[in-house]
Amino acid sequence: MLLTASELNQVILPAMRGRTEPSVARWFVLWTRSHCERLVHDQLSSKGLAPFLPEIEVWSRRGVLRHVVRVPMFSGYLFLHAVLDKATHLEVRKARGLVSLLGSSTEGPAAVPDTEVTALQKVVQARIPAAPHPYLREGARVRITRGPLSDVEGVLVRTKPTKGMLVLSVNLLQRSVAVEVDCTIVAPL
Repeated sequence: MLLTASELNQVILPAMRGRTEPSVARWFVLWTRSHCERLVHDQLSSKGLAPFLPEIEVWSRRGVLRHVVRVPMFSGYLFLHAVLDKATHLEVRKARGLVSLLGSSTEGPAAVPDTEVTALQKVVQARIPAAPHPYLREGARVRITRGPLSDVEGVLVRTKPTKGMLVLSVNLLQRSVAVEVDCTIVAPL
């Protein structure tokens, strides 16, 4: 017995609709209103999502007193590690203080390479002082060979014969951050 094309679609398509390829969680950049990074982070965490808000320590002065405060590494932005299906995308968009997810409106949110976010996570976990740096696109790319930042890749800017600044860039944001490193533990790529 041969089935027609319409009969075949009625049998096969419903069985295939439930099957989807396993999605992989990726990193996305969330753009927030001014000074709302922590608010968005806390809301997404309470929903069971995995946001990442990289922070650096800076000196603050209020009147005569000086003290260290934690501020976002990239003002107005934080990262989200998730499988961005429709339900998750809707939950993220509901967050108070969120402006949008970065990416084109036609192609949807753009993913950030895992290596860029992993490098930022290692800097935050190692509690190494970091400072904003002008965005670098090209230059001598290096990899740290040992220490708390091992396997982190970035652009090396020498400041002294044995010391240098490792510049870590997030291409989607067009922003960079620099950390001081020992030039003897870097290897060119």
